[in-house]
Amino acid sequence: MSTGPTTVPSPVVAPARSRRPAGTRSGLRTAAVAVRALLLSTLVLGAGYTLVLTGIGQLLMPGRADGSLLLRSDGTAAGSTLIGQSFTDAEGDALPQYFQSRPSAAGDGFDATASGGSNQGPEDRDLVASIEERRAEIAEQEGVDPAAVPADALTASGSGLDPQISPAYAALQVDRVARERGLDPQVVRAEVAACTREPLLGVIGEPVVDVAALNLALDEKDGGA
Repeated sequence: MSTGPTTVPSPVVAPARSRRPAGTRSGLRTAAVAVRALLLSTLVLGAGYTLVLTGIGQLLMPGRADGSLLLRSDGTAAGSTLIGQSFTDAEGDALPQYFQSRPSAAGDGFDATASGGSNQGPEDRDLVASIEERRAEIAEQEGVDPAAVPADALTASGSGLDPQISPAYAALQVDRVARERGLDPQVVRAEVAACTREPLLGVIGEPVVDVAALNLALDEKDGGA
């Protein structure tokens, strides 16, 4: 019995299903986790943390939390107790009815966006000349000997933003301010004392006088000179 060649049927191969590589799936999961972590961190640290600290600040130190504003009696802001001000006219000349701040090398004067000193050394000729010029001007303005003018009246601070002067510089200006405002010098001295900040814990730092607060108190006392 003869038999022909046996034909073996070809196996049926199912079409391959499209699958993402394992590395792609892992990358997508990692990206999803990173996005969730970012959103959670933003919510907790960006919003929650800020709200908690703001609430604590408003509860314990509302004045400082709001910028340490110096307020007039009508509630409007006259500046910040942290940043000094110039009390000069349009030409830069000192207004005689106001206590004067120390010099400032920050921008055009007390510019918080340009905080800094002049970076001039003690032997810089321009600095020496400016100190001698200020000394002569202040001595003439206050009617005192040039040697009586204190150092903070002649040199700018490192930040250029100091809102205070020394009690010695404030005392030097009392008679002139009292005369210009028509006030008793004792009244002006009392305002100076009220605006004098004593050293922290009685030992850290030196006594200082807040110039803007002092001038504001005098303005409100006599209706603005």
